[in-house]
Amino acid sequence: MDAKTEIKAGNGFWSNGEGLNQIPSPYLFFSASDWSEFRADTPLTLTSEEVYRLRSSNDPISLDEVRDIYLSLSRLLSSHVESSQQLFKLRQRFLNISPDKTPFVIGVAGSVAVGKSTTARILKELLARWPSSPKVDLVTTDGFLLPNKVLMENNLMDKKGFPESYNVSELLNFLSSIKAGEASVKAPLYSHFNYDVMPDQFQIVDRPDILIFEGINVLQSRDLPVDGNAVPFVSDFFDFSIYIDAEEAIIEKWYVDRFMRLRETAFQDPGSFFHRYSKIAANEAQDIAQGLWERINLANLRENILPTRPRADLILKKGMDHLVEQVALRKL
Repeated sequence: MDAKTEIKAGNGFWSNGEGLNQIPSPYLFFSASDWSEFRADTPLTLTSEEVYRLRSSNDPISLDEVRDIYLSLSRLLSSHVESSQQLFKLRQRFLNISPDKTPFVIGVAGSVAVGKSTTARILKELLARWPSSPKVDLVTTDGFLLPNKVLMENNLMDKKGFPESYNVSELLNFLSSIKAGEASVKAPLYSHFNYDVMPDQFQIVDRPDILIFEGINVLQSRDLPVDGNAVPFVSDFFDFSIYIDAEEAIIEKWYVDRFMRLRETAFQDPGSFFHRYSKIAANEAQDIAQGLWERINLANLRENILPTRPRADLILKKGMDHLVEQVALRKL
């Protein structure tokens, strides 16, 4: 399926943009109000202050949105985790062995500026507050980007965020270690302030019950080798995957708005990689943001990110106000 493939709300079909070649959809579709009913009597333990702290500056998620969308989602995910744990116990008895339990891994994908980080942080907090009090960790793929020096040497700075800009072997080794149940696995850290990987700085992931792995290309696949050797994809390590979706024009506006907001805040710091953009006129900065979107982020969305959407287990479709308007859940 190419990047023009659309999920049409409510009609139960995959369809191309012209409504041709319809085939049965593997998804069930729910409006935001219908989806909110699945939270049942689950109590919301997050406060308005906590939601404000967890959300990104350009993502005006509210307590009501958390209650209606993400509480239901956390309930669904919790049931998947419990089922996975039960299957682990059954297999343990069947094989008569005592292997280490491995984390339940949730992938969160989608374009830049679409709200992946907020979704991941909200889910982390909600899942950790379920009665079983699971240990939940969150890791982003930013730390697995190649250092700027390497990107410059290979003329890839304008491809930052594209699949070729990542240290794929390091990324796959990390996930392999996580799924092998190893203790104290290191994940490299990234600084958005410096716009670069932080040398010799790591996040330690020590056998969590749940790992949320967030990044724009986590559902990306690669060409298979002709010799039949195993080529793992990042998504091969996921137990559940989520894609955050919105129309191109909406994401473009969010991206440009975020750039202009950062120009008035974080970019003002002389140490910021993007400090130079705080010193130019607003209209010039807007043109630069538009150019960055069209040349890099839109190209990445169309070529690499959007084509992975049909691989997700669940798709959250947002409207202009950043609120989720539709939920698509893959059928079992």
